[in-house]
Amino acid sequence: FLIPIIGFLLVLFLYFLFKDSFLEFIKPDTLELDELQSFTLLKLNFHLVFILVAFLSFFEVLSSLSRSLLNATIPIFLKEVFLKGMNISLLFLHWFDYIDFSTFLNLYISLYLGMIVILSISIFRKFSYKITIKFDEIESRKLLLFGLYVLVGGASAMLVSKLDMIMIGKLIGYKEVAFYTVAFFIGNVIRVPGRAIGSIAAPLLAKAWETNNKNEIKDIYIKSSINQLLLGGLIFLGVWLNIDDGLSLLPEKFQGGTLVVLFIALSQLFNVTTGVNGIIIINSKFYKFDLYFNLILLCLTLYTNWIFIRESSPLSEYDIVGINGAAFATALSVIIFNTTKLIFLYIKMGIQPFTFSTIKAIVLIIVVYLLINNIHFPNDVFYSLILRSTMLFALYIPLMILFNISEDLNKTLSVVWNKYFKKN
Repeated sequence: FLIPIIGFLLVLFLYFLFKDSFLEFIKPDTLELDELQSFTLLKLNFHLVFILVAFLSFFEVLSSLSRSLLNATIPIFLKEVFLKGMNISLLFLHWFDYIDFSTFLNLYISLYLGMIVILSISIFRKFSYKITIKFDEIESRKLLLFGLYVLVGGASAMLVSKLDMIMIGKLIGYKEVAFYTVAFFIGNVIRVPGRAIGSIAAPLLAKAWETNNKNEIKDIYIKSSINQLLLGGLIFLGVWLNIDDGLSLLPEKFQGGTLVVLFIALSQLFNVTTGVNGIIIINSKFYKFDLYFNLILLCLTLYTNWIFIRESSPLSEYDIVGINGAAFATALSVIIFNTTKLIFLYIKMGIQPFTFSTIKAIVLIIVVYLLINNIHFPNDVFYSLILRSTMLFALYIPLMILFNISEDLNKTLSVVWNKYFKKN
């Protein structure tokens, strides 16, 4: 727990040093009253950032410990299901005026405290007997250096994930951030399988590096790529085929984010297709490069957002400006970032994640999209959503199994079928 404590103190130090400069940087250029009110609200609650940073840091440490004990299920459930589900519930409570904004923020931060408690109990009740680290045998200097690189790299990655929203607030107003955020998270849902697979792969890759088993590393790399592509492709089709009907269910002012969803979804589909490249790098002797790549991504995201958000965007004639420009800039940065890591691993280790199955998966996604997209569905939104989604599963899953694109997914589906659906 030394690393998150150091990280928290570092953030606290930077806060007192650069607070005024940072707030001045993110202050919206517009002088509209509602924008200034939003900014004032941000200033009043800015101190909560440090509590959130502390809770996030400790939760990530506990998650890493749980994964190292080959139990990734609980942290994945807490982060991807519990947190998101409770967050949506809190948003609805705030939307319908059951709780005010300050209460919403306090409850949101309390969710992380709750996750820390749950994960701590899980680890120390079930796995405490497995923790046999002898600190006198650890080269503490190297361990601390590794932790600091991972900490700064992780902080950079976290900042990158929010930078587009900060830039939107600065350049065109915080009102637009709300519209962008909804569309962004719809497109970003494609990352969910990748996060789950990455959490499972991390301890396996660490062990493979420990024994210098490069064949195992390559095998995990390839399997992570094809499985994430197939699962991410299914989610992408579900999102994009239903995008018009889905957005029509939202308030009218949130319905203009179609291009945002497309750009973010495509970039995240590419992201998951490149497999667990970042985890391979961070568990290897090249771990320092993870920080370098994240810093490059940070600069690239800052530059591209500055170029494409403003009205002077070189692609403004294609409506790539404002929130669409932010999504395009973020997507471009993500694609360049992952391409760089792909090339790095190929040069340093001679491995890459793509096989003939990758081509089959891409063809599957395109064919299923064309088949369903050319079918006329009823005008009723709910009926259309259900019918289109049902047809997607009815086509995608059988074709994936038929062409044996992923042995792992086929085996998993076979186990599920035999357990729950096959008659005795």
